[in-house]
Amino acid sequence: MILASAVIHYSAAAVTDRGRKRTANEDAFGFSVEHGVYVVCDGMGGAAAGEIASSLAVDEMMRLLASGEEVAPTLAAAEEAVLSANQAIYSRSQRNPRLNGMGTTMVVLVADESQIRVLNVGDSRAYRLRNRCLEQLTLDHSLVEEQVRAGRMTASQAARSPLKNVITRALGTQSRVTSDVFEMEAEPGDLYLLCSDGLTRELDGPRMEAILSDDLSLEELCDSLVKAANKAGGHDNITCILVRAEG
Repeated sequence: MILASAVIHYSAAAVTDRGRKRTANEDAFGFSVEHGVYVVCDGMGGAAAGEIASSLAVDEMMRLLASGEEVAPTLAAAEEAVLSANQAIYSRSQRNPRLNGMGTTMVVLVADESQIRVLNVGDSRAYRLRNRCLEQLTLDHSLVEEQVRAGRMTASQAARSPLKNVITRALGTQSRVTSDVFEMEAEPGDLYLLCSDGLTRELDGPRMEAILSDDLSLEELCDSLVKAANKAGGHDNITCILVRAEG
């Protein structure tokens, strides 16, 4: 008996938008289909500190994981890159008092043939659309979401809470950080979404699921998500990367 596994290839598209309320864009993203690395960050901090933090994180991740040979990084390499990105931001903030306290969320997807690994810190999220069913892959590191998971708050209470912007874990705010890791097998036809909370605060799961189920190109789907989020209010910067697994 000969067992054959499907060879999976990937394609991707991304878009970032300032939104309708913010004067600057503190989100950042980077990806390399050749290396199987996809990153979204959402910066925070006074003045331009959020932009600096998110850009530093993306630059460090891409430098360590998506330069040189076209080989997908190992999980250990991805985790080490997250630590390095955290240290780059933290060190920069320690050297410049005006940047003190800056940080960023991060969600990373690493694709190695059919093996998918997702790492996250903060409340930027990863989703998977499979057979037109959208599933959230990551867990937010936020005060209200942790209260929801503990059964101390309902989802509707969390959405209305004045504390909904409080992040419990971020890159750069402490000397060390731990990322959550999720591992799974990709199937041909899977569609992965990485996004900042400017998207998920405006669009609920069913709305995103409906948009992503449309028979459109990845670029068109990205644009549809951003347009819908802006139409719903656009209160924050909006960034998304779409990664499609193809047989």
